Amino acid sequence: MLNQAIDNYLKIRRVAGFELKVDDGLLHHFARFASGRSESHVRRQTAIEWAAQAPSPSQRERRLGMVRRFSDHARAEDPAHERIPQHVFAHRRRRPFPTLFSPEDLRQLLDATARLRPHGSLRPHTYYTLFGLVAATGLRISEALHLLLDDVTPDGLVVRKTKFHKSRLVPLHETTAAALERYLEQRKAIGGGDDHVFISTMGGALTYAMVNGTFHFLIAYINLGSKPDQHPPRIHDLRHSFAVRALAAGSGGRDAPARHMVALSTYLGHAHVADTYWYLQATPDLMRGIADACERCDAGDAP
Repeated sequence: MLNQAIDNYLKIRRVAGFELKVDDGLLHHFARFASGRSESHVRRQTAIEWAAQAPSPSQRERRLGMVRRFSDHARAEDPAHERIPQHVFAHRRRRPFPTLFSPEDLRQLLDATARLRPHGSLRPHTYYTLFGLVAATGLRISEALHLLLDDVTPDGLVVRKTKFHKSRLVPLHETTAAALERYLEQRKAIGGGDDHVFISTMGGALTYAMVNGTFHFLIAYINLGSKPDQHPPRIHDLRHSFAVRALAAGSGGRDAPARHMVALSTYLGHAHVADTYWYLQATPDLMRGIADACERCDAGDAP
């Protein structure tokens, strides 16, 4: 009975765009664990004991969360499934605050790509364009690495079925489009059969490991360390920096930030606008504006 309910649950969530490969294996493992106790419904204590088999508190909490989401879904049809508590093994991990690249930081990073070897090869141009594109558009690094030559169009970049199985068109500023075109002209000399936009010196597609290693080499070279109580810079922080700059550049009346947030969420390819609202905490000017508006509301001065 549990296995059938789990299959139905996974089918519904996959229609919504979730892959759930890990959830599939673990939830069916939980079903076998419960079946060994002759249980056909989710039981709170059984779920906790099953999750406790994971090696770390965070992994245990993650396992329990999988069962909790399934149980909440299954209870809609069969209230015999018990509710599963939160934070049994670990509290929710705080999202690390991003390193925000200033224009000067970004200039130093891009200038440093000229130092990459082999000198005179395509590699310095590849990383200059790759990191510049991510910083200028807010693409996920995985999206940039999966771009194909046919995805570069006069209207922008076609980003195909990525993290949440959605495709979108990302318009480019004319300066970004020109920089990408210059790179593609240089790339033609490499040729080869690979149709990825960004390729290695061997002519094949770049991997995340290659790009991540080069990024951290360049960060160390320009001595761009992290601030106290902050994680070291990551490639993903280029995307964070774009989002924060875009929010800070928004202007207009009282409702403008909300409209701007929806547009930015679509541009970034977020599944939920709530994922975009998180960037507000890294935008002090907007946060001050929101706080001031709240104070005026409390004082009865709001228009």
